[in-house]
This record gives sequence, C-alpha cells and structure tokens, in this order.
Amino acid sequence: MTLTELKYIVAVAREKHFGKAAEACFVSQPTLSVAIRKLEDELEVKLFERSANEVSVTPLGEEIVRQAQSVLEQAAAIKEIAKRGKDPLAGALKLGVIYTIGPYLLPDLVRQAISRTPQMPLMLQENFTVKLLEMLRTGEIDCAIMAEPFPDTGLALAPLYDEPFMAAVPSTHPLAARKSITAEEMKSETMLLLGNGHCFRDHVLEVCPEFARFSSNAEGIRKSFEGSSLETIKHMVAAGMGVTLVPRLSVPKDALAPRTRRRKSDDEAHVVYLPFEGDVPYRRVVLAWRRSFTRYEAIASLRNSIYACELPGVKRLS
Repeated sequence: MTLTELKYIVAVAREKHFGKAAEACFVSQPTLSVAIRKLEDELEVKLFERSANEVSVTPLGEEIVRQAQSVLEQAAAIKEIAKRGKDPLAGALKLGVIYTIGPYLLPDLVRQAISRTPQMPLMLQENFTVKLLEMLRTGEIDCAIMAEPFPDTGLALAPLYDEPFMAAVPSTHPLAARKSITAEEMKSETMLLLGNGHCFRDHVLEVCPEFARFSSNAEGIRKSFEGSSLETIKHMVAAGMGVTLVPRLSVPKDALAPRTRRRKSDDEAHVVYLPFEGDVPYRRVVLAWRRSFTRYEAIASLRNSIYACELPGVKRLS
C-alpha cells in the first residue's frame, strides 16, 4: 500500500470517474486503474462499483476512502512541519471564495497578500458554498471565505466581518429619489434574484422575511429573474427590469458619492444604491478551514491580509 494508491482512490471517490480522476492525478487511466486494482487485491475488498456510465463507492470503500484522506492529510502535515522549521509561511495557500465575495474582496486581498507574504502565493478557487465545503473536506483547498449560514461540518471558523445589504434600483424609479428604503417598500417591487445554487439568494430570502413570504405571491414580488452573477443582475436593474439587493462591498465607490459629483461616464450611472432603515439586513462572512490543517501561521497571516483591506461600510469582527 502506497500514498500514491491512496491518492488515486480518493480522486476516484471524488470524481466518480476513472478518466477524470486520472487527469486530476496527472497520470494515464490505465496506470490509475492498475494501481487501484492492485490495492483492492491487497486489501481483498472491492472499493468501487464499476458500470458503463458511473463509478460508485462501496459502503466499505467509503470508510477506507475517509481513512485514506486522513492518512494523506497527515503525510502532508509532516511536510508542512518541515517547512515551518524553515519558514512558517513558505508555500502556496489554496483559498476558496464564494462567487458573491470573490470579485469584490480578492483584488485588494491579493495586493495585501503579495505585499505582506510574497513567499505564500494564494491559489484561488471561486465556487458555490456547497462545492467549497466538499473541497475543504477532500483537501482540494486549505481554507475558504464564505457567508453564514452553512451546514455544520466540524470546520474551524473565524468571523471576518458583517456586511450590510443595500437596495439597488433603476435611476428612473420613484424610489431612486429616496435617501433610504425599508424592506416593506421592497416587497411590492419586481425582485431580481440570483439563480438557485447561489447562497446569496438564500441569504436575501432568509434575512428579509418579506421576500420569502411574498416571493411566490402575485400581490407581493411579482416575478423573479435568475441572473448568473451579481454584475449581470445590476445590468438588469440598470435596464429597468426590477430592483435587487447587493452586498455592500459590491457597490462602486462613486455610486455612493453625491449625484452632482458622479462622473457621467460611470457604468453605474443608471443604478442607485440605497441603505436600509431600521434593522439592516446583513450577512456574516467567515474564514473556514479544516481543524486538521496545521499551517496556523498561514491562516493568521491570511486573516491579517483581509483585515488590512479597505472593506468600506462593513463591520469588522475579531
């Protein structure tokens, strides 16, 4: 039994496909298949059920794959211990970020990380929360920046900041003349939401009960358009198709300047952003990592780089 064989079975369990697993491991499919067959013969158990269209893990195989993942993490930990003896921050850090945070936090974060820890480059992965949780579990990424809530998976968590939501309305809309808005006023509008799979859609519906209550009611929110990204939704707002909610960091700086000082060439000239009155809806953004991850200094350094970012309008948490 070798670490390479364990790596192969973890890859097959993750990909559910021998060809894709071989590609992920940078070997040929025959090489991977022979190695897995050899391991099955050695253990005298069947790890995978093979069919023409799908590969599934046997019940006993699932237990062995979990143990194999643990062994691989421990082997990687030995290497990390050796690295820390030379430089605790040496080596890349694999960081996942959800789609509705990445475009607005990463530009500043990458600059801060390069300035503070050039020996620790960030390997970035944008994805949905569910996928990032799976990648954390399998060790494909080291840590992830996500928004609560998400399932309790036994991860270590560090709160980063609370980010308020703002309403985005067309500049021609009657609400655009207001200085602020209430959730009650939003519920009668055509609400534009991200598609299923985006946690921000769920966050909006969770923190704004009016949206959840009236989302399928013809007397409330009349229709829900599903855009592929927040920026796409903003373009739809600019075109007058409806209103939406956006996280504070996604709001362009100039969009919050007095209207007389805004540049006429701004792409956001047709969208007005309004703060909420009363109980302001918000999301809590956290950094998550496996408790078995041993590069504590790398996590601390990443948090410091995040806190060094400008983060306008959010409440920083320690």
